[in-house]
Amino acid sequence: MNILTIPLRNIRRKWVKTLLLLLVFTLGVTSIVSLNYVSSVVGDSLEKKLTAYGANILIMPQSEKLTVSYGGFAMGDMALGVHDLDETLVAERVAGIELRERIAVVAPKLVAMAKAGDTAVGVVGVRWDREKILKGYWAVNGAFPEAENGVLVGAKAAANLGLVPGSDLTLNDVPVRVAGVLMPTGSDDDSVIFASMDFAQAHFGSPGRVSFVEVAALCAGCPIDEIVAELQKALPGTDIQALQSIVKQRMYSVNFVKDLILTVSLVILFIACCMVGVTMLASVNERIKEIGLMRSLGFARSGVFAIFCFEAVVIGLVAGAAGYAAGYGLSLKVLALLDMAKDATLVFNPGHMALTGLLIVAVSVLSAFFPAWKAASVEPSEALISL
Repeated sequence: MNILTIPLRNIRRKWVKTLLLLLVFTLGVTSIVSLNYVSSVVGDSLEKKLTAYGANILIMPQSEKLTVSYGGFAMGDMALGVHDLDETLVAERVAGIELRERIAVVAPKLVAMAKAGDTAVGVVGVRWDREKILKGYWAVNGAFPEAENGVLVGAKAAANLGLVPGSDLTLNDVPVRVAGVLMPTGSDDDSVIFASMDFAQAHFGSPGRVSFVEVAALCAGCPIDEIVAELQKALPGTDIQALQSIVKQRMYSVNFVKDLILTVSLVILFIACCMVGVTMLASVNERIKEIGLMRSLGFARSGVFAIFCFEAVVIGLVAGAAGYAAGYGLSLKVLALLDMAKDATLVFNPGHMALTGLLIVAVSVLSAFFPAWKAASVEPSEALISL
């Protein structure tokens, strides 16, 4: 018998209590691991879905403004050095940055003015496949254009021009057909007409040139400033702006989910720690005679303290390993129920399992610290008197 075999024999002798304690601690670890796995997938999924509510980075041509006045009368601002962007070049440079995996959508825009009869109207050329992702909140009366000359008209523009799905009109003497009318969005989209990029470039701009580019970046994995810095390095001569209000709103939504999961995990861990502490304290009270006899036989205080700490180490190690494995399996089941298993990329990591085990061992030992200290403080005379 030595300082290591004593706690193992005690665990085997009181196997029912040990099993219940181990089960409670393992369930706590399982819950924490599964919640963290699920929260990581849900957070990424939530941020990707939030890209459907608009861009958070704008790439625009660099320009200078000259304020013109004469005789104290302001004549307005004059833009100098304004030039369109090369659509292909911008797309290639954005795809070449180190944080390219954080870019969800790159949506170029060509903005031009046209005449619909005697009425001036704004025409915006877009890539429909990307615009549908970026503007997932759009509701259309009719359908998205499929024909080359098909257009989508904003609610206000349709009302002003008297247009409905299926209407024909001319833009700068170019015939187009209204495929659909946007339901009111409360934004600038209500006042313009959307056309396919190739059609807009051919009739209202220059082939391959765009006015600006909207980018939807996933900013949960890194600060948005890092993405903007890489874009500025890749696209010199452009003005790149991060829409901080949109970034903060999205990050608040993502961080709220993660903070909620963290709070729940800490509560579960605290309850499990209390269970370990209470059980170990009860064990000390039950074994007070045994502890006193060990002390009278020459066991030092540090030896008695080590016995109870070793019991906590065994419980924490088993609970950590079993809880991590069970939590990984449970997270897959939960994601399947949420219909998110297909998009999830969970990988069982032995290194994370070992780290979790060590963390739970540390928490278990910390929970058993007071009971172990109390056991080490028992005087041999208490046992001899009780006998």
